[in-house]
Amino acid sequence: MHENRPRLMLAEDDPQLGPIMARVLDEVYEVTLIADGRVALDSARGGAFDVLIVDRRLPTLDGVSIVEALRRDGVNTPTLILTALGTVQDKVRGLDAGANDYLVKPFEFEELFARLRAIRRVSEGEGPFVRIGPWEFYPDSRAVYSPYDGRMILTARESDLLKLLATHPQKTFSRDEILHTVFEATDTPGTVDTYVHYLRRKTDPDIVTTVRGRGYRVGML
Repeated sequence: MHENRPRLMLAEDDPQLGPIMARVLDEVYEVTLIADGRVALDSARGGAFDVLIVDRRLPTLDGVSIVEALRRDGVNTPTLILTALGTVQDKVRGLDAGANDYLVKPFEFEELFARLRAIRRVSEGEGPFVRIGPWEFYPDSRAVYSPYDGRMILTARESDLLKLLATHPQKTFSRDEILHTVFEATDTPGTVDTYVHYLRRKTDPDIVTTVRGRGYRVGML
């Protein structure tokens, strides 16, 4: 018997994939499978679920519209959009609608379970986040959520650097300003360049923008 399993709503209209997913997810979750977009929205509005998986294309109402409607209504249940549409623009559209993550078909169930665990951790205490383009940054836990690869953890210095830039999106910081705010007195301006490189390599080259002759600012505005 499974007791006290988290409740999951799966909105998937594929007559083959839906039941297969429900059966596999049932190993961990109490699954409610729904094949219609408007029915899924009405069910999710009740707030009885711990996590949602919503297919991008559903009859009567698409997955992005479902997420948008839920967020407007103040329903913040962690939500993963599942889709066959894998372009960056499609991912950004889903994330900007309020989804917590985006997984492209075909997928491995191991990855699906990992992503569900990650978005539930966010809802259970990662703290407030700062959106940087399609990325979500949680300074309290040093977590960054990628639109492509899920969750990653920054080092303390990487996190402090990104927090400084991301919480002042209109400001360009000189190397000296960053050095004195984020780093130790014994560090040099070259240390700033090194950590910008680390941050870009770990996340995205455009997450920090170089302003020639002035310094750095957060990118993807």
